[in-house]
Amino acid sequence: MADKLHININVYQALQKRLAYIFAEFENIYVAFSGGKDSGVLLELTLHYMREQGITRKIGVMHMDYEAQYDMTTQYVTRVMTGNADLITPYWLCMPMSVPCTTSMHQSAWIPWNPDEKNIWVRPMPNHPSVINIDNHNFDFYQPGMIDYNLQEKFIHWYQQQQGGGSTVALVGIRTQESLNRFTAIVHKTKSWKGHIWTTATGKNNCAAYPLYDWDVEDIWTANAKFGFDYNKLYDLMYYAGLKPHDMRVASPFLGAAQETLNLYRIIEPHTWGRVLGRVNGANFTAIYGASKAMAFKNISLPKGHTWKSYLDFLLATLPEDTRNKYLEKFNSSINYWTEKGGALPKETADELRAIDAPAEYLGEPRRQQKYTGEMEFVKFSEYPDDMPINDFKSVPSYKRMCICILKNDYACKYMGFGLTRLDMQRRKAALEKYKNL
Repeated sequence: MADKLHININVYQALQKRLAYIFAEFENIYVAFSGGKDSGVLLELTLHYMREQGITRKIGVMHMDYEAQYDMTTQYVTRVMTGNADLITPYWLCMPMSVPCTTSMHQSAWIPWNPDEKNIWVRPMPNHPSVINIDNHNFDFYQPGMIDYNLQEKFIHWYQQQQGGGSTVALVGIRTQESLNRFTAIVHKTKSWKGHIWTTATGKNNCAAYPLYDWDVEDIWTANAKFGFDYNKLYDLMYYAGLKPHDMRVASPFLGAAQETLNLYRIIEPHTWGRVLGRVNGANFTAIYGASKAMAFKNISLPKGHTWKSYLDFLLATLPEDTRNKYLEKFNSSINYWTEKGGALPKETADELRAIDAPAEYLGEPRRQQKYTGEMEFVKFSEYPDDMPINDFKSVPSYKRMCICILKNDYACKYMGFGLTRLDMQRRKAALEKYKNL
């Protein structure tokens, strides 16, 4: 039966109903554990539920280790992966894989646990029976240099096979409060498992589930305090350093999510910071300017004598050729889309554009069958905007947004509305060539 909205219960009670459904519906269950607060609470609450209900069958815990991280994160992951042996089977993945890199203009990806760079690894390979690495894995899907998201997606099918088949679910600790992109990715019915909006079907007889999708960050810390759960003590230091709970991240230092807090590495763990500096080009610059105007996390000003388009041309000219071409591919795609085809914008945004006489055609309601959360209008620009002085600046394409992408080292151009992408075929081919003899 499809999921219904729970009006008169709190998020914890709603979670209990979801866990009851999960354990009744699926033969194989594992938790995708990152070492952060959300996946940690999800795992703890799942184990708490199992003990309360007398469930003794084991669940898997899959952790993708990105090599470069705080010692406190490693300590927490180690506690989790070596504890609760009566209820979990740990899978500690330390595999070479292509990971987006937003700290360097010279490389858009890096390879954690790259055997060719062992001498500059940020930390040694973990030593535990659950560790799966390039030397001992039996992944039939693995290809040298494969993208981390591909590895994560393939793991559920591998896990299902290892369990002898049967219905399989991956529990993922992400919350829609974090971003609108997460909300739209999670809450849907067309790709859900039997109509449950907090699930996504991922293949034959398997799916991903997001039981905490409607929790707030305050709920996460309330659960930790109420039940006395273990958690990554790095959050305590971040709190002492003045970060608000909504701003705390423990992601790999070279990912976009960690840019603003990268400077904390040299404050909290200077010994780790020294190794991070030698791992990927650009870490120091991003640490210094990651939360400043230089990285466009604040309002940026247009240099005198420039339009945003001319400033974009200047910024592109400063980049390495490979990086420049990668951005141009995205930018040209956006220009073609909005000037030749058009796209859906919130009705109030379209009205703002009319009020300022923006060079655009207003084509009525979207003709596609896609469901929207509010009233939308289809808009096509006769010329690509340089900038738009409207309230919802991030919903409208502009050359200014392109400049911000470059200043943020946002290779995926998420700031412009592009989703997380696969690395281009040329990079993949180069990675395969590099690692084919491993």
